[in-house]
Amino acid sequence: MTAMPLPRRALLALPALLGGPAALAQPAWPERPIRWVVNFPPGGAADTLSRILAEQIGSGLGQPIVVENRPGAGGMVGAEILSRARGDAHLVMMSSAASHGIGPVLYPAVPYDPVADFTHVALVGTFPSVLVVNPGVPAQSLGEFLALARGRPGGLAFGTGGNGTMNHLTGVLLARAAGVELTHVPYRGSAPALADAMGGQIPAVMESLPIALPHLRAGRLRALGTSEAVRDAALPEVPSFAEAGFPAVQSTNWFGFSMTAGLPPAVTGRWQAAIEGALADTRVRERFAGLGVLPGQMGPAEYAALVTGELARWRQVIQEAGVKPD
Repeated sequence: MTAMPLPRRALLALPALLGGPAALAQPAWPERPIRWVVNFPPGGAADTLSRILAEQIGSGLGQPIVVENRPGAGGMVGAEILSRARGDAHLVMMSSAASHGIGPVLYPAVPYDPVADFTHVALVGTFPSVLVVNPGVPAQSLGEFLALARGRPGGLAFGTGGNGTMNHLTGVLLARAAGVELTHVPYRGSAPALADAMGGQIPAVMESLPIALPHLRAGRLRALGTSEAVRDAALPEVPSFAEAGFPAVQSTNWFGFSMTAGLPPAVTGRWQAAIEGALADTRVRERFAGLGVLPGQMGPAEYAALVTGELARWRQVIQEAGVKPD
């Protein structure tokens, strides 16, 4: 028996019953597991924050989130992966001051545009740098440390986890503002720098608060100052550099959530809601606080503006100080 054709009115109504033309044209998202690129090694701040958020968001998107560490070149290796995958709605990353605020203006040939090649969705978290010293260093305050530097030929040395890092540039700002000589000693990562400071091979280290905090709590190092405008809640007894008389010495380590460029607004909006919901969760905020991280409160427009502003600021600092990559 031949099937009867549908009346014209029914044919016209069918797309509406199914969700309209947009529903027919747009596939369901996400269709497959999400790749969350962490452009730093396991165990660091970027990795820890990414895994906290991925765990919190969980299966809310309907597909698993696979955290993938792709470190190298100050975070630029992982960032390049996204920059070459325009329109891939299943690829996201933890962007950072290193990969999107400093690296693009420090290195002469960067394989991506830190603004145009990404969809910046939200600021995830911030934390200061902290100047720490070996407990045997005869300086109980930032003022005493700077006086000690002035009284020694060649000043004092401070280590960081690498040349051109946020911690290095913060040390440059401090030396310039205080008018003292501080000799930068770059290490290949934070762990050896902190080990030498605790062992007395180097007097001081400028380090990110989440990495230095366990050693401070254990008494293996002593904090003299932090880099944000006000004291950090994790170190309420330690003044900021600004509070100690150096308002120009301000810096913030930041991490954000970014995707590839060329994505539908609906995908961006869904991720924004997921990230904001996770950052508002009490358990997530407690875990961030335990690390010394303040949850972010910026959406796409504000976070994109932060990236642009940081690029301009650090370009000037790098050029004026003559900082060169390794």
